[in-house]
Amino acid sequence: MYEQGNISIHTENIFPIIKKALYSERDIFLRELISNSVDAISKLKMLVAAGEVPSAPEPEINITLDKEAKTIAVSDTGLGMTADEVKKYINQVAFSSAEEFIKKYSASAGEQGIIGHFGLGFYSAFMVASKVEIQTLSCREGAQAVHWQCDGSPSFTIDDGDRTTVGTTVILHLQEDATEFLEELELKRIVKKYCDFMPFPIKLKGEVINKQVALWDKSPTNTTKEEYLEFYRYLYPLQEDPLFWIHLNTDYPFVLKGILYFPQIKQDIDPNKPQIKLYSNHVFVSDNCEEVIPKFLLPLRGVIDSTDIPLNVSRSFLQGDRRVRQIQDYIARKVADHLGKMYREQPAEFIKCWTDISIFMKFGSMNNDKFYQQIKDIMIYPTTYQGEGEYRGFTTLQDYLERTKDKQRNKVFYTSNPSAQASYIDLYKSQGFEVLTFDSFIDNHFIHFLEGQYREVRFARVDAELEEQLIDKEKKTELIDPKTNQTPSDRLQSIFRKALNKPNLKIRTEALKGNGTVPPAVILLSELQRRMLEMSAVVQQKELVFPDDHTLLINLSHPLVQNLLKLEQGQIITSSSLQEDTVSLLCQHIYDLAMMAQKRLEGEEMKQFLDRSQKVLTLLTAR
Repeated sequence: MYEQGNISIHTENIFPIIKKALYSERDIFLRELISNSVDAISKLKMLVAAGEVPSAPEPEINITLDKEAKTIAVSDTGLGMTADEVKKYINQVAFSSAEEFIKKYSASAGEQGIIGHFGLGFYSAFMVASKVEIQTLSCREGAQAVHWQCDGSPSFTIDDGDRTTVGTTVILHLQEDATEFLEELELKRIVKKYCDFMPFPIKLKGEVINKQVALWDKSPTNTTKEEYLEFYRYLYPLQEDPLFWIHLNTDYPFVLKGILYFPQIKQDIDPNKPQIKLYSNHVFVSDNCEEVIPKFLLPLRGVIDSTDIPLNVSRSFLQGDRRVRQIQDYIARKVADHLGKMYREQPAEFIKCWTDISIFMKFGSMNNDKFYQQIKDIMIYPTTYQGEGEYRGFTTLQDYLERTKDKQRNKVFYTSNPSAQASYIDLYKSQGFEVLTFDSFIDNHFIHFLEGQYREVRFARVDAELEEQLIDKEKKTELIDPKTNQTPSDRLQSIFRKALNKPNLKIRTEALKGNGTVPPAVILLSELQRRMLEMSAVVQQKELVFPDDHTLLINLSHPLVQNLLKLEQGQIITSSSLQEDTVSLLCQHIYDLAMMAQKRLEGEEMKQFLDRSQKVLTLLTAR
C-alpha cells in the first residue's frame, strides 16, 4: 500500500491553522500528543467494555529521545488506527474524532472521558517539528499497520507500517530551533506541568514521571486532612498550610470537580492575582482562570477540573459563557456553606480564619447580594463585650443589636483604630456601651453598605458627636465668677481660644462621665463629615487631611483641666509671667494630646510638641 495526497483543512470547523501561532507556548505540543494517547487508551477500554475488543494491554505512554537523530517519539498502548481512520482523523484537520466516538459509545463511557480533538491537537507538533511520522496498528481484527508522514506542508504520504503491537507512535523530527526539547529535564518539566494528573503512567527511560492520581477525583468523605495538606504542599511548596479548603464535585448544571484552598494572607500574596490551576479532564490548561473565580475570592488556590468551561480553540483562554457565571456562583456558595459549617462546629478555627478572610467576605457581600445573604448571619466583629461562650470578644451584628437595643436604641458604636482611639473606647465602656471594631481600609464603604441593609440602624464612630449619656449633667451646673463675670466653661473656652489661635476650631466644654482613664480633652468630627473626607481621600488617592473646622471638647471633670483653670485664676501661686506661659503651654499640650488620637503629628507639629514636652517636664521638676 502506498498513497499520496493533500491534507484537507476544514476552515468551517476551525480558524485557519497558523503553524506557529495557534498555541501560546511551544511546549504545548507534548501536552497535546500525550492527551491524544490518553484518548486512545480510554477509547480502547470502552471498546473492551462494549465487547467489541476481547482485551487491552496495560495502559502506558512512553516518551523516547534520540539526540543524534534529533527525534522525540510518543508511543501509547491505545486502540490504534486503520488506514481509513488515519485519512479521516489526521488528514482532515479538526474533524472531531473524540466527539464522534463519544456519541457512539456514550453508554459504556462511564467515568472515562475523552480529552480533546485529535486532529487539531496533533498538528501542534509542527510548532517544533520539521517532519512528523505516525506508526500505528489498529485493535481491529486483521488490521494492517499504517505509516503516515508529513513535512509540514499540505502534502502527506501513507503506506504500510512496521508496528507489531496495538497502539500508536508519533515521531517528531525536531527543527533546529527546538533542540531544547531533547533534554530529559525539560520533558519532565512539561509533563509535570501539563500531564501530571493524567490517569495513565507516562514513562521516560522506564521511569514513571507523572503522579496519575488526581485527589479531586476522590470523594471528600474518603479523603483525609493529611491528604488535602499534602496535595496543597505539592502544588505550592514552601508555603504555610492553608486556612481551610473546599472540595468541589457537581455534575449539574455543569460538570466540575476540584479542591480550593484559602491561604494564609501574607505580604507576598497578591490578592488580585489568581492562583488556581485550571484543568480540562486532567489536562492542565491554565493557571490564570480569574473569569471562573468571583473577584472577592481571587486569593483562593488549588485546582478546578471541568470539561464544561468554554475554552478557545487552543485551550489558552476562556470564552464568554453563562456557565462561567454559574460556576462563580457555585464556588461562592460552597465557600459560604463551608464557613457556615465551621462557624457552627469549629468556633476557634473560624475566629482564626476570620482575621485573614473578613476583608474578602465584606467585599463579596457588597458586590454579590446572593453571597451576602448566605454569610450575613456568620459575619463576626471584634467587640468590647466580654460575654461568655466560644465567641467571647466577637459578635455578629444581629446579636449586638439585640443585646444593646434598650440602651443604645439601634445605634452601633464603632472604632476604626482601637489603639489610637483607646481613650474614646474607655469613655464608652465606662458607661456600659459596647463598641465594635471596623478597622480595615474597606470598612468605610462596608458600614455604608450595612446601613443600607439595616435602614433603622445608625453607625457612629466613637470620636464623632458624643452621646448624651456620656455627659454628666449634674457637674455641668456652673456658677459665674464675679471677678470675671464668666462661668468656668466660658473662661476655659477663652483661654484655649487665645492659646491655640485657630479661628476655625470649635471649642466645647462638658463634664464627661467615667473613671480616671477619660482624657482631659477629645477631638470630635461628625460621622457624616468624617465619611465624606475618607471617601474623598480614597477617590483622589491622597492621604486624608484632617480639617480645620473640627471640635475640641474640654472635659470639665478632669483634674488637669480643673488645675489649669486654678492656675489661670492665680489660685496656684507662681509669677505672673510664668503663669501665663504655663497656661498657654498646657492648653497647646492638651490639644496636641487629643489630636494624636486622630492622626500622627509630623514635621513642625511634632517638633513643637517635643519642645513643649521638655518645657512642661522642666516646670514640673522645678517645684
